[in-house]
Amino acid sequence: MTSDSALVLFSGGQDSATCLAFALSRFTRVETVGFDYGQRHRVELEQRGVLREGLARISPLWAERLGEDHTISIEALGAISDTALTREAEIAYDASGLPNTFVPGRNILFLAFAAALAYRRGIGSLVGGMCETDFSGYPDCRDATIRAVETALTLGMDRMLEILTPLMWIDKAATWKLAEDLGGEPLVRLIVEESHTCYLGERGKRFDWGHGCGECPACRLRAAGWEKYRAAQPSGAPS
Repeated sequence: MTSDSALVLFSGGQDSATCLAFALSRFTRVETVGFDYGQRHRVELEQRGVLREGLARISPLWAERLGEDHTISIEALGAISDTALTREAEIAYDASGLPNTFVPGRNILFLAFAAALAYRRGIGSLVGGMCETDFSGYPDCRDATIRAVETALTLGMDRMLEILTPLMWIDKAATWKLAEDLGGEPLVRLIVEESHTCYLGERGKRFDWGHGCGECPACRLRAAGWEKYRAAQPSGAPS
């Protein structure tokens, strides 16, 4: 495996688009992988190609570094999951405080499949948008989980594999700022227009922060981050 290559877990959302820009700024070869697990908001899969093309247009260097895209079907995950992301169900919270948008084992499976693909492709780093500061507190987004998976995959494949999580300790406002730092206004605008976050898969209405229902937890989190980000910009952020 080579240290100058990375495989980005690329869903088509705000976080993964920012992570792709992060990887393109640091590695000489960057490939992407998306997962089809029967998600309710599968429109995100359709936005992946649009975002990849947009990122390539922003920077000739990024265009040169952007490699192959892969899509892996994990239909079994959706079949065994009873969540608001894989069923037509109202978003709610259980007794532990976790929302029913939590898909048990999702990120662990994603990382395992991505690691197997990286092994075959000779890639030494995985990049993911997992983040402890999101509202959800998903246990498979916590740093301790990611580090444990990193250790297990390195041992199980007998090759050093690093998992980079550039968003782990920042909030959504800082994620918008990171996008600006990486690709300027063109990247911020691309993420606003083309990335998809809404859990309900709505892309009809366009808000200042992008398309969505405006009511689900993912939309609210993205909107709040956008407002905080804009408020911190002396000249105002692009809208």
